[in-house]
Amino acid sequence: MPFQIVNSIISWFLKKRKHQMELFIKYPIDVQHELLFKLLNKAKYTEIGKLYDFSTIKSYKGFTEKVPIQQYESIEPLIERSRKGEQNIFWPTQIRWFAKSSGTTNAKSKFIPVSDEALENCHFKAGKDMLCLYFNNNPESQLFIGKGLRLGGSSAVYEDNNTYFGDLSAILIENLPFWADFSSSPKQEVALMGEWETKMEAIINETIYEDITSLVGVPSWMLVLLNKVLERTGKNNILEVWPNLEVYFHGGVNFNPYKEQFKKLIPKRDFKYYETYNASEGFFAIQDENDSQDLLLMLDYGIFYEFIPMNEFNGENSKAIPLSKVKLNQNYAIVITTNGGLWRYLIGDTVKFTSLKPYKIRITGRTKHFINVFGEELIVENAEEALKQTCLKTNTEILEYTVAPIFMKNKKNGGHEWMIEFKKAPENIKYFTELLDNALKSINSDYEAKRYNNMTLAMPKINLAKKGLFYNWLKENGKLGGQHKVPRLSNSREYLEELLKLQQG
Repeated sequence: MPFQIVNSIISWFLKKRKHQMELFIKYPIDVQHELLFKLLNKAKYTEIGKLYDFSTIKSYKGFTEKVPIQQYESIEPLIERSRKGEQNIFWPTQIRWFAKSSGTTNAKSKFIPVSDEALENCHFKAGKDMLCLYFNNNPESQLFIGKGLRLGGSSAVYEDNNTYFGDLSAILIENLPFWADFSSSPKQEVALMGEWETKMEAIINETIYEDITSLVGVPSWMLVLLNKVLERTGKNNILEVWPNLEVYFHGGVNFNPYKEQFKKLIPKRDFKYYETYNASEGFFAIQDENDSQDLLLMLDYGIFYEFIPMNEFNGENSKAIPLSKVKLNQNYAIVITTNGGLWRYLIGDTVKFTSLKPYKIRITGRTKHFINVFGEELIVENAEEALKQTCLKTNTEILEYTVAPIFMKNKKNGGHEWMIEFKKAPENIKYFTELLDNALKSINSDYEAKRYNNMTLAMPKINLAKKGLFYNWLKENGKLGGQHKVPRLSNSREYLEELLKLQQG
C-alpha cells in the first residue's frame, strides 16, 4: 500500500504547521506589528523606501502619516519601469514575475509584482496551510492516494524584457515544487496552455483516467469542466468518474449561487467544500473548519493589513484603521502592505469580520462593484443572498448574472435591470421577480426605503439570458477561463448594454 504510506507521511508533515498558526491566532496584533517593521526595514534602501523615509518610521501612526494609500493607477509608472528590468524600486530582491490581474472584465490589465518571498512565504505557504487545515479537520482523509485536479488560468507565461507575466495561477504552476506538481493533474504543459477551449479538452483527456481526489479552481469554470466531463463519459454524476473525490477547494467568486449545482454533480453526503481567498496581490484567508462560511485571516504571510470603513470610503483619500480597531459585521475595504513591494495598496475588495478571536472574515464584494445610484447601497453580498433565497423558493438554478441601474428619465422612476442566465428557469418570471424584490428589501434597509411605494426605485426588471450568453460575451472580450469573472453589480450600464446587444444579435 505505497500510496497510503505516502498519504500518511504527507498529511503528518502538513499538520505540524498548525502549531505555528496558533501563534498568530493567540497574538494577532503583535504578529502584525512585528511584520510591518520587518517589511519597512527590508525595503528602507529601495527607491520607495527612500522616498517615504522608511528608516525614520517608528510607529504605525508614523507609517500612515508618511506613506499614502494608493491604487494601481498611482503606482503603474513604477511597475512599468520594473517590468522593463529596473530593480530595487519598491522591493530589494529581484522582481522577475508579474501577475496579470484578471479580477474584473475591464479591458485594462494590471501587472502585480510577485517577489520570490511572495511566492514562497505567501502563495506556496498558503497552499500547504490549506491542506494542513483540511487534514487537521479530516484526519481520515486519503487525499494523497490520488491527485488534485487543478483548473488554473487561461494564460500561459510570457517573457518581456527578461521579466515574465501571466495569470497568477500560471505563475504558480510554473514555479511549483516537484512534490506539488507530482500530486496534481493535468501535467504542467496542459495546465499552462493558453487557448481555453483547447485546454479544457486536453484537461478532460488527461484526467478522466486518473484517480482524482480533490478539485481546485473557480466555481463558474469548474462547473463548465465537470459538465463537459459528464458529456464525454456519459456518466450520471462525477463520482462515477472519480469515486474517491472528497473535497473541492474553491475561491474567486461567491460560492452560494453554485453550491446546489455542485451537490447534484457530486452527490456525496460527506463531500467537503473549502473556500480560500487569494488574489494576484496575495493569499489572504482560508476556511479553517468543515462546513463553515468564515475564513481565517492569515497573519504571517508577509502581508500587513489595514481596513477602511466603507461608510467613510473615499478612494486614496480614505482614512484606514489597523486590525486592532476593526468591529464585527461592518463592511471594510482592504489595504495591504506586502513582501511583494505593495505599500498601502487598495486592492478593491470588501470584507466583514465575523469573529475577532480569532480574526475571521467573509468577502462581501468589490469597492467598485455595487449599485448606489439612488442611495440604495446594494452590494454583491446582498444580491447573492437574495438570489439564494429566491432560488430555493422557486426551485431554480442560476449560472450567471449581472445587474445595472435604470436611470430616471421623463419623470419615470429609476430601477435595477438584471440579466440572468438560468440553468433551471422559473415557471413564472413575474413571481420570481417579486420574491427577489422582497428578499432584497428584507436584507437591505436602504433598498427597502428607496422601493417604498415605488417612489425612487421601481420593481426590478429581469431579462432571461439565452443559453451561453455570458460565455460568449467573455469569449468576445478575450476573457475565457481561469480567474476571469462576470461583474455582478455596476453603477453604469456598460456591461449590461453589451449583453443586451449580444442577446439580440
